[in-house]
Amino acid sequence: MKILEAEGLNKHFGGLTAASNVDLDVQTGEILGLIGPNGAGKTTLFNLLSGALVPDSGTIRFKGANLVGLKPHQISRMGIARTFQSVKVFSKMSVFNNVLLGCLFGRGHSTASDIARRETVEILEFVGLSELQNVRAVDLIVANQKRLEVARALATNPLDEVMAGLTPTEIAQAMELVKKIRDKGITIVMIEHVMKAIMSICDRIAVLHHGVKIAEGTPEEIARDKTVIEVYLGE
Repeated sequence: MKILEAEGLNKHFGGLTAASNVDLDVQTGEILGLIGPNGAGKTTLFNLLSGALVPDSGTIRFKGANLVGLKPHQISRMGIARTFQSVKVFSKMSVFNNVLLGCLFGRGHSTASDIARRETVEILEFVGLSELQNVRAVDLIVANQKRLEVARALATNPLDEVMAGLTPTEIAQAMELVKKIRDKGITIVMIEHVMKAIMSICDRIAVLHHGVKIAEGTPEEIARDKTVIEVYLGE
């Protein structure tokens, strides 16, 4: 069953085409990977799906509801959350309060702080940050800041290069966390340049190049695609 559908998305910045007639559908409960060279349009597509950018043309539907024209906070309340390649946390706030803010804002618990606090405790335990809940976000190592971003995304009740800058051991831990999230029934769309990760945990992969979707399929199909090998995997 499709949970997210994008059809004919176009986005131009002056003479630059960042998205050209892009179609994308995401099935409920799957992990869909987005790959492509730098400048391929991956982050632009994420920005279009999350409401940070408005497409010049095309449609985006989430559970049948039109998303085009909605603000990011409105889309977040509907159940779409995102993380970023560059960590964006409230650095002077504690780990606990970073996640609590997501629960209060994203789940509509602004008048039910006790519920939000209970959910924050559960999320921190799930991502493995319970013992660091009173630490300021700025004092976390990068791997744990990435975990915190995932925790905040989960707090909005629903990923851009979540494994960027991590060691091989940390990448393996991040992969396990992504699998745990999927096992909770949460659908994931992720951008990732770590090919071992993208090939091993994704159900399907879409490949972008110069704003155009050039391929889509299972990891095995993408690994054999001659066009993908030429423009990306063979680099």
